[in-house]
Amino acid sequence: MVPPHERRRFLMATPTRGEQRRTPTGPARLTPTPAETPRVVVALHEGFHGTTSGSGFSNRAFLTALTRLLPPDRLSVITPDVPNAAHDRRWTAEVQCMMRNSGAEVVTLPEHRTQPDSLNGAIRLSASASEAAARIAARADRCLVVGLDTPLLGLEAPTGADLLLVPRSTAALAHPEDITRIRWERAALRTATSRGGKVGAISAAMRGHLVSRYEVPPAAVVALPNGLIRRELTRPRELPPLPFRARPGFLLAMGRAVPTKGFDDLLDALHLLKEGGVRTPHLLLAAVTSETRRGLTPYQEDLASRIDAYGLDATLLTRFSPAIRAWLHSPALRAVVVPSREEPFGRIPLEAFAAGAGPVVATAAGGLAQTVLEGETGFTAAPRNPRSLAVALHRALTVLPRERERLRATGAALVRSRYDYENGIAALLAKLAPWALAPSEVRP
Repeated sequence: MVPPHERRRFLMATPTRGEQRRTPTGPARLTPTPAETPRVVVALHEGFHGTTSGSGFSNRAFLTALTRLLPPDRLSVITPDVPNAAHDRRWTAEVQCMMRNSGAEVVTLPEHRTQPDSLNGAIRLSASASEAAARIAARADRCLVVGLDTPLLGLEAPTGADLLLVPRSTAALAHPEDITRIRWERAALRTATSRGGKVGAISAAMRGHLVSRYEVPPAAVVALPNGLIRRELTRPRELPPLPFRARPGFLLAMGRAVPTKGFDDLLDALHLLKEGGVRTPHLLLAAVTSETRRGLTPYQEDLASRIDAYGLDATLLTRFSPAIRAWLHSPALRAVVVPSREEPFGRIPLEAFAAGAGPVVATAAGGLAQTVLEGETGFTAAPRNPRSLAVALHRALTVLPRERERLRATGAALVRSRYDYENGIAALLAKLAPWALAPSEVRP
């Protein structure tokens, strides 16, 4: 039997204006929250019920780190509801269990018809999350409000609370043609920083982008380098079966099905190698969208057409599955390819290093230049340049076994030494909100 002083509660905020209280097994029981309790409030739009992108993995890792760093009953999480069809049931159950074990409070906002990816959806989500954060802060003596990713850049901290916004990308990087969205993001960041809020930079490249493109005051930018947590360094118990044609050996590329990921550049590079008489392993290309969408997106259709037109030995995967990342541990993997045109950080190389996969081939776009170092941890190419990518791929596929092992070892050492995400979060909290940490975690 667990002693009473070690029990942790799964707290659910009192619902107002449509907020819902849920637990994995049914309606939640309300548990009084002690007055004058400091709170760290995290609002996120992806990563609680599942994900199709690296942002969702990073958001979940952020929550996981906080459950380890904060004392029980000090964390509050605000997340929008999503349609049942969009739930990754296993993912959701694991996150809910983690929240319950840490005594976290979870506020579920009502499902909006507009998507957070749209400007109207981001505005509504930010407003709803701000209202929920204000109610939580009203019963806390100290409060840090954290908004994870761009749909929550409009998040406002209640009077007396501190604010930290962590954009994992921006419209200027992902959708440079969307001038209206860019203006909203810039105005939101200007408002937040003018009121004393801080903006977390997930990489040196992102810091430069926020200062130059979004005019964020340098003094308002704090370092919060992305990375991996311990659970992401472990090998999965079982590897899902590979598609038949990939079993003799394969290349792996994965990410959201958007042009900035550069998957069309990768197909063009493979076509160039084929035309030059170079045989390459089967390509597993996971250019994915959420489960709620039916049919292929225009970009996915373009990728499928290129594969057919070039006669490439490739499998196009269009729906996300955790199995895709598990294949980083497959002994049949010959190389991991990250052909991004823009990349604020880039988790995939770190995941590959941690899995002992490689070589890693990546462009030098944004944050990728910090992790994939030419000849040290992988092979690099110029962004938007299929010919440069073809040369890097050929080098990776012809590298000697001893050199391959050296690249893998250097990459693994880089993850351990510089990209411990929990340590980075702890260091930032020690500066912004030392009162929130457990006594043993407060750092000078």
